[in-house]
Amino acid sequence: KLLDIVRHLPAESVLQFKQTDQHVVLSSGAFESQFSMLPAEDFPRFETSEVGVCRVGLSGTDLKAMLSKTMFAMAHQDVRYFFNGMLLELDGALLRLVATNGQRLATAEHALRNRVEVASRPVVPRKGVLELAKLLDDAVGELVILISDNALEAQFGCFRFTTKLIDGDYPDYNKAIPSGGDKVFECSRKQLREALIRTSVMSNEVYKNVKLSLTSNRLTLFTNNPLLEQAEEVVEVSYAGEAIEIGFNVNFLIEALSVMDGERVHVELSGETSPCLMTDLQDTGAKFVVSPMII
Repeated sequence: KLLDIVRHLPAESVLQFKQTDQHVVLSSGAFESQFSMLPAEDFPRFETSEVGVCRVGLSGTDLKAMLSKTMFAMAHQDVRYFFNGMLLELDGALLRLVATNGQRLATAEHALRNRVEVASRPVVPRKGVLELAKLLDDAVGELVILISDNALEAQFGCFRFTTKLIDGDYPDYNKAIPSGGDKVFECSRKQLREALIRTSVMSNEVYKNVKLSLTSNRLTLFTNNPLLEQAEEVVEVSYAGEAIEIGFNVNFLIEALSVMDGERVHVELSGETSPCLMTDLQDTGAKFVVSPMII
């Protein structure tokens, strides 16, 4: 209510607050409003335990960039509760973020300014990740993160953000990242993304399927739907291996390509039933995995 009122006041307004026994009175010019109060002692407290605290230092801009490349892959209301959040893996002087919903996975990593003596793998809930990302939009300078057994606290500027952690062990995500793919191609990230967006218009509204047919220097995208509508587009790629056809959720591919920064994308495939690995050539620490679907 307070935020809604402030939004509709003129930008140059001066706000005055006055507390009475039962209310807080807000006045600004000819406007006046009073708000009910709750006991301050009922406000929840979140304290990071000083026992086993892990202190991490990096810039707010770097963390924001990492969150932008991974948080889209988090699950939403999944029964596997640890998927409804993001893994912050601290290992030595490296911070790695991991998010997955079981069908796609995104990781990003960045070197820390200080070395972490004890490895840590806290899982931050989805809402905490989204709120932290919003706060980091205006973050400038050094960011300090404190991690205890049950909470994470981020300090930057005049802000102190605290969130509880998900209680549980995050699965070994390394098993989901394919390696040794023998069908490797590179192409323009922008051209592939735009072609997928155009062809997705004719995809099945429920399954959002797209078929990728990879031949020598050609990647053909094909979508159709139960109304017998279809779309097809050919994208030039750098490839000289065996032909392969494989299906994916087109939205998963588009979202991964949308958060990359580089002009070209590196894609590795193994077979029709194996997931694909996409890497941003401008940031090789960011990896994106998408599982195939039957088409």
